[in-house]
Amino acid sequence: MTISFSTVAKNKISAKPKSEPEVKPGSVEFYFDKFAVAHQDPANIVIHIIFIPLLLFSLFGLLWAIPFPYVKFLGQYNADFNWSSFLLAAIVYYYLKLSPILSYFMLFIMLAYYYIITLLMQWQKAGGAPLGALCGLIFVVSCAALYGGYKKEGKKLSFEYRYKNILVAPLFLVHLVVKRFKIKY
Repeated sequence: MTISFSTVAKNKISAKPKSEPEVKPGSVEFYFDKFAVAHQDPANIVIHIIFIPLLLFSLFGLLWAIPFPYVKFLGQYNADFNWSSFLLAAIVYYYLKLSPILSYFMLFIMLAYYYIITLLMQWQKAGGAPLGALCGLIFVVSCAALYGGYKKEGKKLSFEYRYKNILVAPLFLVHLVVKRFKIKY
């Protein structure tokens, strides 16, 4: 059985037994339900599966490329901190509040992003493309593709929902994988 955005939405729309509690606004299931209902077009689903991870990667890379000032109290660890460290901490904290299990999966994915970014930084030092330019290109292409997907879907989203949608989208994709392996989150 394949899990798609639409099967998640259909399962939530179908009648629930009386013993199952309603999904509370602000819960991870609430956001997943809204996300699944807003993304029904098969082409848009594929676009999201490809470009949401690339968008998140490009955000980390763009922030990594911004020079981080030397902070004396960090001492020898100053090289280990950069602006993307703050984004990582904020995202993990937000995901931890929504679902601890899913936040751990996302943390491992984001650490893999960090590893790839460090490889790109080494490539840049060896004469390769600048990290900021490469991640900027990935960011622009990802945003354009996602915007095209939203246009294809044809649904208007409120500004507040767009903001939460950007935060929930990567977690939703991880949720689909975790659900496939029947891991409770």
